[in-house]
Amino acid sequence: MTRVEVAIVGAGFAGIGMASALRRAGREDFVVLERAASVGGTWRDNTYPGVACDVPSHLYGFAAHPNPTWSGTYARGDEIHAYLERVVDAEGLRDRLRLRTAMQWADWDAEHEVWHLGTPSGVIVADAVVLACGRLTEPSIPDVAGLATFPGPLFHSARWDHDVDLAGLRVGVVGTGASAVQLVPELARTAAHVTLFQRSPAWIVPRGGGPYTDADRERFAAAPGELTRLRAALYSEGEARFASRSGDAVAAARAQAEALAHLEAQVADPALRAALTPDYAFGCKRVLLSDEFYPAVASDAVTLVPSALHSVEGPMLVAADGTRHEVDALVLATGFASTQQPYADLVIGEHGQTLAQHWSGGMTSFASTVVAGFPNLFVLNGPNASLGHSSSVLMIEEQAAYTARVLDRRAGGVLRVDPRAESAYTDEIVAAAASTPWMTGGCRNWYVDERSGRLTLLWPGTVDAFRARLARADGSEFLPAPEGIPV
Repeated sequence: MTRVEVAIVGAGFAGIGMASALRRAGREDFVVLERAASVGGTWRDNTYPGVACDVPSHLYGFAAHPNPTWSGTYARGDEIHAYLERVVDAEGLRDRLRLRTAMQWADWDAEHEVWHLGTPSGVIVADAVVLACGRLTEPSIPDVAGLATFPGPLFHSARWDHDVDLAGLRVGVVGTGASAVQLVPELARTAAHVTLFQRSPAWIVPRGGGPYTDADRERFAAAPGELTRLRAALYSEGEARFASRSGDAVAAARAQAEALAHLEAQVADPALRAALTPDYAFGCKRVLLSDEFYPAVASDAVTLVPSALHSVEGPMLVAADGTRHEVDALVLATGFASTQQPYADLVIGEHGQTLAQHWSGGMTSFASTVVAGFPNLFVLNGPNASLGHSSSVLMIEEQAAYTARVLDRRAGGVLRVDPRAESAYTDEIVAAAASTPWMTGGCRNWYVDERSGRLTLLWPGTVDAFRARLARADGSEFLPAPEGIPV
């Protein structure tokens, strides 16, 4: 049995950010559990062709760890994975990592007021637990009749099988979201043909940017102040982008016009252009960035099927529109189980209820971080902590700072979230989201929980607003402690 003050579950951006925040706060008694063989989370698991970030690289990193060596405006996935490995070393976290150590269960021990976490190597007892498991960890596999009978290579984009050579094969791709717009142009270069199944088109704007030169990187390294100014400029651009994503009429119209002009410039065929034009409000779904997707789809190398995949009959893919398409290999670019987090089934709070049961009507919390009925538990990158306009790392850093601050306030006691505070925060989210395209835009998106119809993934505001909201948390979100223990 291992005894620690804080157990962090997950070693992606959130887990590494939390460990770094604890260390800077003077807390050394913690471990970081990671089920895989290395750190990196999303950027370790997603290795499909063309994988890259769609947030500018100099904003997609920790403020304390600027990276002058990014290859370009948008970092490749392998670069981000390597960056996280370097941050672990820079922060001296290697000795706190427990790799290949999955959290199998977590139970609150009411008698001793500690958490017990089951792992393959034994039980860990912790005063507090931080769930930094990420929201894009478990691939969503569509319920398609006959899918299991497909005779050729079949895998999800987040579990790319590099032992399979797709060159010269007829490849089916299901989905036209963020992963698909990156991998389809890459597949189109080498596959015999790509057949792309599109349930609904995405709004796509120009990606722009480009590679940094050696001189650029040398300048960034020699003048850290320049990187600081660049990050600040990128931050301001991201905050300004919130208006177009959240339904500001003028900003949304301007951004939509840009997207339509981009589509018209890259797709000459009117029928294909119509099939690629969304029929829902700009911002309702995640807005994508690409300069290569439309040209690939418009080429002879790709056939767009403007319909969902309905069934599989051997090597034959049958679309919902009745068309049939024979392929040799099938890639599912179908996203993740985002609104129903898999780790929630493993965590049992003080009333014998799992986190999944508590969230049966959609994820709820206070400050997007703490949950009623689960003492001394913190969730990073969970309820309403995602962004549609800027870097999620910014939100992680704010949550980690809040968690470190609250742990200082704990003073050996137990932090129990007042259910009324959680309810009031949830009402704040509902009110702020009510008139946004995410709720009213006429699409089905992964931000909204299908069980309750509430916005449960996105924070319906700017990063500045989130920072201010957490700053207003003064401890009154917790129930008064017995026997005068301060909270």
